[in-house]
Amino acid sequence: MAQGQTRTSNALVVPEAANALDQLKYEVAQELGIQIPQDGYMGYTAARDTGAIGGHMVRRLVQIAEQTLAGNIMR
Repeated sequence: MAQGQTRTSNALVVPEAANALDQLKYEVAQELGIQIPQDGYMGYTAARDTGAIGGHMVRRLVQIAEQTLAGNIMR
């Protein structure tokens, strides 16, 4: 990056995807049996649990990308 430009590591490349990513987070948490607080604040959630959610989200996103690239979109 050029000098003076910054980029946060958690900035979305496609901001319109924020709602879909949140929905995926809630789906994965439910599948794993992890309760997400009603207010959405996960600051008191164990790091092990948030890591599990994030790891499974990445796996699911990679799977979706591979299927899209292969032309086999499946949900």
